[in-house]
Amino acid sequence: MPPKVGSRHTFTRLRTDSDGVRYLTERAPYLYRELDDNELHIIRQGETWWTLAARYFTGLPRACGFWWAIADFQPSTVVDPTIPPEPGSVVVVPSLATLVNRILSEDRRREHG
Repeated sequence: MPPKVGSRHTFTRLRTDSDGVRYLTERAPYLYRELDDNELHIIRQGETWWTLAARYFTGLPRACGFWWAIADFQPSTVVDPTIPPEPGSVVVVPSLATLVNRILSEDRRREHG
């Protein structure tokens, strides 16, 4: 079954080795870039990667499901996205246009295929 549209697993591939063992390739994250429409967000108590995605990507189906795009986009690597960002820290949020037109683009998916 192929990954759903918008899934972070869209950027992995199923491969079969010479012994017939199937595995997923590494996912290719869309890393931080300095873009004019990036937003800086100061983390408040209780905010998570999921709540940030729900707030900034409103209008998309299951907006909170795009948490991975924000976590991947940080200048410093987010090692464990289950740990919420520290209150008072600043995170960089890609714009909705960047998410749709660059991060989720079909051209990018083909690039990593």
